[in-house]
Amino acid sequence: MAITSHPPLVLRLVVTGGGTGGHTYPALTAVRTLRELLRARGRSLDVLWIGSADSLEARVAEAEGIAFTAVATGKVRRSSNPLRMVSPANVRDMARVPLGVAQARKAVAGFRPHVVLATGGYVAVPTGLAARMCRVPLVLHEQTVRLGLANRRLAGSASRIAVSSESTLPLLPESVRSLAVVTGNPVRPEVLTGHPGKAVAALGLGFDLALPTVYVTGGAQGSQQINEVVGGELPWLLERANVVHQCGPAHYESLAARAATLPAHLAVRYHVTPFVGAELPDVLALASVVISRSGAGTLAELTALGKPAVFIPLASAAGNEQAHNARHLEESGAAVALVGEVGGERLRAAVAPLLEDPLRREAMAVAARAQGRPDAADRLVDVLLTAASE
Repeated sequence: MAITSHPPLVLRLVVTGGGTGGHTYPALTAVRTLRELLRARGRSLDVLWIGSADSLEARVAEAEGIAFTAVATGKVRRSSNPLRMVSPANVRDMARVPLGVAQARKAVAGFRPHVVLATGGYVAVPTGLAARMCRVPLVLHEQTVRLGLANRRLAGSASRIAVSSESTLPLLPESVRSLAVVTGNPVRPEVLTGHPGKAVAALGLGFDLALPTVYVTGGAQGSQQINEVVGGELPWLLERANVVHQCGPAHYESLAARAATLPAHLAVRYHVTPFVGAELPDVLALASVVISRSGAGTLAELTALGKPAVFIPLASAAGNEQAHNARHLEESGAAVALVGEVGGERLRAAVAPLLEDPLRREAMAVAARAQGRPDAADRLVDVLLTAASE
């Protein structure tokens, strides 16, 4: 597609990617950042999001007022046994990909974008291939240390590959390494603007603020593994710290019942909640240490904020990416990675040095900030604009 030498007053962007928040929210942050930048320059943005019907990305696009087109997609169910990859479900889904590509090609050709942004997930493959067919610049964004399956499939069609870490560069195929740009993983701006005092007020916390505060989270739905190991160590933890525990709706009643058995002087240091919403930036600002999963979005936020972390990776994450993410930060001194089976003894061994030694916490915070890229959205937008102008 020919692009005029002068920037168009209306930039047309196709976004594809989703299935999980890790793929969806970086794309949304990039869209918001690009829209604001263009508005400041007297220009505007027209966006079409292409993804799966009845999906997270469809709901996010609708809430944001972004036009959405659904295409057929095929999910690859991975297995360490290659024979199990040839499952009836995989064969059936892969047969849907050609239809999805045809649908995506029709949508891309009709919308005539200046650039396509693909943020990963199997939903991105049809549109990424359609971009190549329509000769539209394709920018891939990878949130994790290693390229995900969809981005590996699309790498040969990309104009640019935006990666979140320097460590990704040597892992790229040599044939596409020259296309790579380290941008970081876009972080929602509001996450960076929290205030500890607001968390104390909003949650009605009766914490001993002379103690460090631990924020425990397993994501919006919670994590049974994290909840069980932390729940079993509550008396030990609360002797040394305050704890804000976001446990997920399904686990709240059992943890609230356990909290009711705590001595009064410890119970006042424990706040358990099914969900943390708008107050999340303030809770993160209050936290001295975070115990959590190690998804790409979590890593981006915690490193941008410079938060010491103890990661308990989700073992079933695609391609074992959470373990790779956690180990990457551990190797840089920015976190502790507890991979595999995690009991109370391992948790105590990881957390105790951080709670007992403020200097150790600060050293880890410095190392985390060195890995963080709070300007990742701006960097990714620059890549998109460059690709669109070529």
